Amino acid sequence: MATSPPSTLTLAQVAARAGVSPGTVRRWVKEGLVPQYEGEWTHAAASHVRIVSRLRERGHTVEKIREASQNGRLAFGFIDELLPTSDARYKLADAVRATGLKGEEIERLVAAMGLSVLSVDSISEEDMELLRYVAAILSAGLPMPAFLQLTRVYAQAMAQIADAEVRLFHLYVHEPLMRDGVPGLEMTEEMEALVGEMLPFVSPIMNYLHARFLAHFVEQDVIGHIEADLDEDSAEEGRMRVAVAFADLAGYTRLTEEQGEQEAVGAVERFVEAVEQTLPIEARVIKTLGDEVMIIGADPVALTDWAVGLPASLPAGSPPPRIGVHHGAALYRDGDYYGREVNRAARVVARAAGGEVLVTRAVVDQAAGLDGLRFELIGGVVLKGFKEPTELFIASSAEG
Repeated sequence: MATSPPSTLTLAQVAARAGVSPGTVRRWVKEGLVPQYEGEWTHAAASHVRIVSRLRERGHTVEKIREASQNGRLAFGFIDELLPTSDARYKLADAVRATGLKGEEIERLVAAMGLSVLSVDSISEEDMELLRYVAAILSAGLPMPAFLQLTRVYAQAMAQIADAEVRLFHLYVHEPLMRDGVPGLEMTEEMEALVGEMLPFVSPIMNYLHARFLAHFVEQDVIGHIEADLDEDSAEEGRMRVAVAFADLAGYTRLTEEQGEQEAVGAVERFVEAVEQTLPIEARVIKTLGDEVMIIGADPVALTDWAVGLPASLPAGSPPPRIGVHHGAALYRDGDYYGREVNRAARVVARAAGGEVLVTRAVVDQAAGLDGLRFELIGGVVLKGFKEPTELFIASSAEG
């Protein structure tokens, strides 16, 4: 088990973490660049020294840094007090001996996590504990390729979460305190108190959401096993038949030019929120790119029915959405879906006009004999990147 790091550090440790000499740290203290230092080196003060070092490397003057420190613009050093880490003390060879993992496996794992700043020859106690967890999971039987994909998904999701936490805290807490003219040290104390109260609840919330979504997707996977009708192409390892939809806002570029970026971004946010709140239970948003949303579901008919009804869920005055739906085999990798049929769905939406839902023959065949939807044949259309024509249909409500 990892041991708790000491509450205070030595001057040499602080200097080493910042990549400067102890004499430089002393000079910065005398120049008023480290207001957190009060006779002993806490993790918060050491973090502030690292920030000062980075700012000096980028050419910022002592005067500018001192002013930023005093008015609270650099008031995030307390995070090291709340989330302390131990110094690196192990080499790669130590990790290999302690965990039984191969050196190349550890290197691949670090790369999958996206931790470019982590050297495999500079391993902390926390890093070593993580590697022991990895070794246990692999020993339980999960293949390394699957674990690496899972690790990439974890890393990407957690990076997005951490980025959102910092940016939203800055926008709704840090900036208001600066606007109110709260002194730097007082601001640091207020922010530390708030974050300290919040942190104990973050992991339980994440664990709750993970358990709820895990149960949902396990259920969907079981149902998928029963309902699967796989052809030879989709039987290939890593491929599965899915309903794919792409949706975007018609006239988004014109909206940006006429009403400005702020209004356009607001329209996109309302659009994405409406999509997420109205999707069928077995469908989910995979990713967004600008005003475009990629959706994966199990049932192409349910996804088409949703697409036809989406405009009614949008706020009045919203730009009309255009949606393309297809059904086919996709390659699953790292939490995303790839392949020819996904590309086809992306090309279908590009042929739709504002307010239209275009679907392919594969979707229409699934809807045969079902009430509620009607399909108007447009004809065979040669989509960009495809040699053969793709039959496209305009989907609408059977009730008109």
